[in-house]
Amino acid sequence: MLIIGIAGGTGSGKTTVVQKIVERMKGDVVVIPQDSYYKDQSHLPLEARQELNFDHPDAIDFDLLVDQLKQLKSGMTIDQPVYSYLTCSRSKAETVKVDPAHIIIVEGILIFTCKKLIDQLDIKVYVDADDDDRLMRVIARDIMERGKSVEKVLDRYEKTVKPMHLQFIAPSKRYADIIVPQGGHNEVAINILLATIEKALKEKK
Repeated sequence: MLIIGIAGGTGSGKTTVVQKIVERMKGDVVVIPQDSYYKDQSHLPLEARQELNFDHPDAIDFDLLVDQLKQLKSGMTIDQPVYSYLTCSRSKAETVKVDPAHIIIVEGILIFTCKKLIDQLDIKVYVDADDDDRLMRVIARDIMERGKSVEKVLDRYEKTVKPMHLQFIAPSKRYADIIVPQGGHNEVAINILLATIEKALKEKK
């Protein structure tokens, strides 16, 4: 089993890089999104939940994420939490069953801020992108997928996304084994990453 961590700022192109790995490896790949492990805040009113800082490491239930990753490594099936961006809470009734696979990809903006999680990763990848490019992707995604207004997206970007990126996410780049510049459009860097993954898999057999 090979465990790959893919970090990078919001809107950097992590999802594109993950998709290219999944396509190349043709099956037997499991993707574990950090976002599924936001701490449950359903005890708070909806208005309070919507104002929470989701770009701070304290927002993530890293203990559960690391524990479930260890279970997968030991061959066990896990019940991955389901988190809703619309209600800003974790589903009480619904989970996703995830089986072990040859390749497990852990993906999220904050995954390199947790030492316990870093220690579980075989290959650490940081997807880098220009701040303006990231902002444009964030605006488009949050409007289309999360029902936010442009004003709300920009306000959140200025108050939490940008300062948290500078404080926690950008500095975590130093833990990466491979940095992919220009997001998911850098074919050369992605091909190097894919070759590294294939080599690591052969060495583990």
